[in-house]
Amino acid sequence: MQQSISDIIRNQRTFFSSGRTRDVTFRIEQLKTLKKAIIENEKAILEACKSDMNKPQLEAYTSERGTVLNEIDHAIKNLNLWTKPERIKTPLLHTRFFGIAQHFLASSYVYTEPYGCILIIGPWNYPFQLTLSPLVGAIAAGNCSIIKPSEVAPHSSNIIARIIGDNFDPGYVAVIEGDAETASELLSEKLDYIFFTGGTKIGKIVMEAAAKQLTPVTLELGGKNPCIVDHDVNVEHTARRIVWGKFFNAGQTCMTTDYLLADRDVKKELLESIRKTIKEFYGENPSKSPDYARIINEGHFKRLSGFLREGEIIIGGDTNPADHYIAPTVIDNVSPEHAIMKEEIFGPILPVMEYHKLDDAISFVNGLPKPLALFFFSKDRNKQERVLRETSSGGGCINETFVHNINFCLPFGGVGASGIGKYHGKFSYDTFSNKKGIIRKSFLLDLTLRYPPYKDKFEKLKRFL
Repeated sequence: MQQSISDIIRNQRTFFSSGRTRDVTFRIEQLKTLKKAIIENEKAILEACKSDMNKPQLEAYTSERGTVLNEIDHAIKNLNLWTKPERIKTPLLHTRFFGIAQHFLASSYVYTEPYGCILIIGPWNYPFQLTLSPLVGAIAAGNCSIIKPSEVAPHSSNIIARIIGDNFDPGYVAVIEGDAETASELLSEKLDYIFFTGGTKIGKIVMEAAAKQLTPVTLELGGKNPCIVDHDVNVEHTARRIVWGKFFNAGQTCMTTDYLLADRDVKKELLESIRKTIKEFYGENPSKSPDYARIINEGHFKRLSGFLREGEIIIGGDTNPADHYIAPTVIDNVSPEHAIMKEEIFGPILPVMEYHKLDDAISFVNGLPKPLALFFFSKDRNKQERVLRETSSGGGCINETFVHNINFCLPFGGVGASGIGKYHGKFSYDTFSNKKGIIRKSFLLDLTLRYPPYKDKFEKLKRFL
């Protein structure tokens, strides 16, 4: 008989209480088990991505399998170092507490400890990477984990469930498949940490549910990610990098370009180069390209098709409802009031606006909610620094798009409406660890100045200070 969600959580708490997950050797063994399982199921993983959204094999191999394996290798290599207590400077005097040498013969440390039972809610656009990469951090930090894959990518969800079920004790790592009702039931339980990747709308629901239980959260969301292009760029290189980042996975990527702000002096040349690049990448008819994905389902297809009614389509625009196909599309003459500029696109449609001064571009970006990523193309180092200094985003790139996400030495996550918390590499370990500040003191000497009775001590203290 299938276990209830409450029973699974109860069993995980029992497993966690046993202390096994606190052993670093145990954690490394589990990470190696996960790595072996991913390698052994490589073909099934790629086939699931193909079935769910026609994801090209190379895109699935690198962005799903490869990214997770890199995370695992990095964690295994560094875990012994990450788990060591970190020694911190200990000030001798603390003038706001009697000015007395409270820390005489004391040392200070930061210890990390696992939270306990973690819930990971994964998305559908990169179902393996964005579900299993957080799991790497949860395992490394010594937690038990419950995974809720996205039902929108059913083939990928099934493979994740099979991989985890075949290789892990459900008291340690369990997968619970289901729809929004299942997710709601999970969120109603008392958990020790929630890690959610998805849209802002659902993110608010997750945070509201977590608040009722005072459960800490990481929310990896999205937003209107700008790509600003200065007039002095290498146009050909810029176009190739924009097209690759925007239309990878048919634009269904939370950290890709959502709209293009081009200096009016380079806009015409840039758009022509983008046109040529799309043809170079995907041919005359991208619907026949083996390297171009499809929209995940009918609902998202209809939503994206609605964006094609505004502005001027200058590249692409072709659709096929039966195949959930939308061509790589560029729309010019877009207004901030158009629907396409009111929400995250999450598809292969690139709206374009122009600017005259960099001030205008910065002002426009700052007038929208803080994005998950920002991309700026320019040879001018002063302009690069200015854009980084005067805008706020979760991360981004200079003269590139998208690739900051795949450097596991960098923190990845949003700010404001685009998310809460960071992960990847050591940042994943930190996310799933409680940091304890600890003072360790010697018995060799015990200063009595701080202890009652305080008679005559006040004047002595003032003279001392």
